[in-house]
Amino acid sequence: MADLVTFGEMLLRLGAPGFQKIEQATSFEVVVTGAEMNSAVVASRFGLKAAHVTRLPRSPLGRMVENRIREHGIDTSHIVWTDEGRVGLFFLEQGAMPRPSAVVYDRADSTMSRIGPGEVDWDAVLPGARLFHVCGTAPALSSSSAEAVREAMAAAKRHRVTVSFDLNYRAKLWSIEQARKTFRELLAFCDILVLGEGDPGRIFGIDGDARQAAARMRETFDLKVVAATMREDLSVLRNRWTAIACTDGQVYDDVTYEMEIIDRVGGGDAFTGAFLYAYAAFDGDIRKCLQYGNAACALKHTIPGDLNWCTRQDVEDLITRGPGAGANLRIKR
Repeated sequence: MADLVTFGEMLLRLGAPGFQKIEQATSFEVVVTGAEMNSAVVASRFGLKAAHVTRLPRSPLGRMVENRIREHGIDTSHIVWTDEGRVGLFFLEQGAMPRPSAVVYDRADSTMSRIGPGEVDWDAVLPGARLFHVCGTAPALSSSSAEAVREAMAAAKRHRVTVSFDLNYRAKLWSIEQARKTFRELLAFCDILVLGEGDPGRIFGIDGDARQAAARMRETFDLKVVAATMREDLSVLRNRWTAIACTDGQVYDDVTYEMEIIDRVGGGDAFTGAFLYAYAAFDGDIRKCLQYGNAACALKHTIPGDLNWCTRQDVEDLITRGPGAGANLRIKR
């Protein structure tokens, strides 16, 4: 029985070495990834029992991605295995000022893109769960995957499970018009919404600063909690990060972290995973959710790969130190 159930595609990230462009690379570093999976790993490492549901091919690559999340204690017993399709890929090149980092997707005909309603027995997966989480990339894969996400969210509501949704809009996967229509349908099942600072205006035409937009999103879609993340790009390799959250008509904020970036991919997923951990562990204390989410995200930026290998103690130590605590950055001996 899991505290947190996540649902979404698992992929292989192929990274060009160093700062090479994709077209000049002669080898690639392989990393297992997936937005929902990344969040589940954080929650599991911090102490929640987590299960991830996806669709994978019966192949060495399918087993490879399953084994990576099993390594972090995540229940994989509800994965749908199939003889069709493949594991999706994306290629990453690391930028440096003035060249931004870039991603090329190669995920057409992945097994998860072919998933449809009725393939997952949600009545077997969800009983006893406290949280269900899915991202906007899952319904973006295909019309059938969108229907499967809707089925999953409806089942979670039927089982009285708190539903979390991260918009995670990716322009390379679908248009804003397609996303807007689908998101409006899915938000009817949502309790906790995570979004980027510019998402309300770009996708829903809800303008204003982050605090105003989060409050309006909560009211418009009758949500319990809206968390808005804010990133300031000082350079490709240095950012500032914080987030706010709105609930019950009150807006909460937290400290801002300035980060030296080793790998920013998966940072938002780390925020969400730690936010959900704290939501379960501290009975919905939104200040705690923001503290854990922001600290986990900041630490993720210092770690290569998409997964956050930090422990709960690492996060709690950073929360205690606070941002910019240079005197506390000596080597731990």
